[in-house]
Amino acid sequence: MNTHEIDFKIIGEEMQCVEIELDPRETVIAEAGSLMMMSDEIQMQTVLGDGSEATQSFMGKIFSAGKRVLTGESLFMTAYTNHGSRKHQVTFASPYPGKVLAMDLSELGERVICQKDAFLCAAQGTSIGIEFQKRIGAGLFGGEGFIMQKLEGDGMAFVHAGGTILERKLEAGELLKVDTGCIVAFTKDIDYDIQFVGGIRNTIFGGEGLFFGALRGPGTVWIQSLPFSRLADRIISSAPKMGGKRKGEGSILGGIGGLMDGDNF
Repeated sequence: MNTHEIDFKIIGEEMQCVEIELDPRETVIAEAGSLMMMSDEIQMQTVLGDGSEATQSFMGKIFSAGKRVLTGESLFMTAYTNHGSRKHQVTFASPYPGKVLAMDLSELGERVICQKDAFLCAAQGTSIGIEFQKRIGAGLFGGEGFIMQKLEGDGMAFVHAGGTILERKLEAGELLKVDTGCIVAFTKDIDYDIQFVGGIRNTIFGGEGLFFGALRGPGTVWIQSLPFSRLADRIISSAPKMGGKRKGEGSILGGIGGLMDGDNF
């Protein structure tokens, strides 16, 4: 096994976090800004690239960091190492309401493709790279663009997604149509493409966009019930408009209700 063997515990329901238990000299890597708390014996170090290879050359680290930038992440990652003489814990939190998904890459063909901002943390030795969509249609209309994240290794990796995460195992040739924004991750043998919704009324009034994501087995796919883009749209639509006035939030009185509760004074 090339990656560190780590123990973990996922805590919470709607805003989950993952507690990683490290043996002495074990290391976990994580996205910058994901730390929630850590024991005093845990030491953090900012590394260039994904930190998967401690002996990697400087140019190799630059190339690795550049690939991460293409997926919308920062040039750097943070490595957390237990420098104590016994087990210690470090905890990471998801950035928005949803679930944390634990993936044992050794049981998933040692490679998983996921949406660009899904990665949270992983055992050291895991490579976080990029996966280019070879089909033009999937790249242009697939919701994730031409570039997705690729997690490679034989240890534990953790991703986060919005709402509830559903896992579906697809048989060879089995097709699953998914809203493009709801795709969290899939194993390397899944064939990913897009499919036109079809029908004028469906296209214009269906509210689901022009295309579905088409995932064909064999393999495993993970689907989220609340994409962050959908959550952000709802927040923006409910935010105060010009002049600081909020929406009526479903009240029959609307703005008059705001006068009654003093919000408009």
